[in-house]
Amino acid sequence: MQIEGKRVIVTGGASGIGRALCRRFSAEGAAAIAVLDRDGEGATEVADEIGGLALAVDVSQESQVREAIRQAEAAHGPVELMCSNAGVAFSDAPGWLATSQSNDQWDQLWRINVMAHVWAARAVLPGMIRRGGGYLLHTVSAAGLLNQVGDAAYSTSKHAAMGLAESIAITHGDQGIGVSVLCPQAVATGMFQGEEFEAAAQAAMADGTLTPEEVADCVVAGLEAENFLILPHDTVLPYMQRKAADYDRWLAGMRRFRRSFFPDDDFMDFDQA
Repeated sequence: MQIEGKRVIVTGGASGIGRALCRRFSAEGAAAIAVLDRDGEGATEVADEIGGLALAVDVSQESQVREAIRQAEAAHGPVELMCSNAGVAFSDAPGWLATSQSNDQWDQLWRINVMAHVWAARAVLPGMIRRGGGYLLHTVSAAGLLNQVGDAAYSTSKHAAMGLAESIAITHGDQGIGVSVLCPQAVATGMFQGEEFEAAAQAAMADGTLTPEEVADCVVAGLEAENFLILPHDTVLPYMQRKAADYDRWLAGMRRFRRSFFPDDDFMDFDQA
């Protein structure tokens, strides 16, 4: 897919990867870009910079997702590239069990990291299919292919997001719908900031940290090639291959990897967990 001349919507567009995507799509000659974010002021700053449309939207609410897409299409015409990029993360702190995160945190992760992708696709797919084509870009993270130690709920939600993207590609690929999933490891976005993220962030950064702009470069190249997997970190593919080749060995290796960042499980607070 060539970005030039296309009408684009980006969620989570006020900062991080989303902002870099908006800027890069503008540089590529996109016809129109709608910048969607819960941070309305941040979205406006980005939109003003690139000549786009800013819309304040909480993607954890289907009604807001649908209304924002309706407004973007009313302003610019039918969307041709829908980028579901907004995401959220917590961590397994303070209990450090795989089940430590609260029900409210699980619900937020599920609604933002999974259902927001569902709702956006639900809103744009019928029109894309009627018109004979369209493209979806889902920011999933390498955690959706591998795992994020120290953040079980995040990893689970990202695996679900990957399954959704695969299903859309399988179900609608013959109807002209393209799908790409963006799966970076660590990116300098500020998402994993705070003491509770320290060990998990160090683990994510083991293979280096990319800038959002470097990720956006990979996205443009991946969309042009219409690759399903967009992997900005070149270590992810061999990790996937090792996982598929011997799951038990991979799990054992991941336990060793986890111990290097969480060496003392005596800190687990089972009352808090």
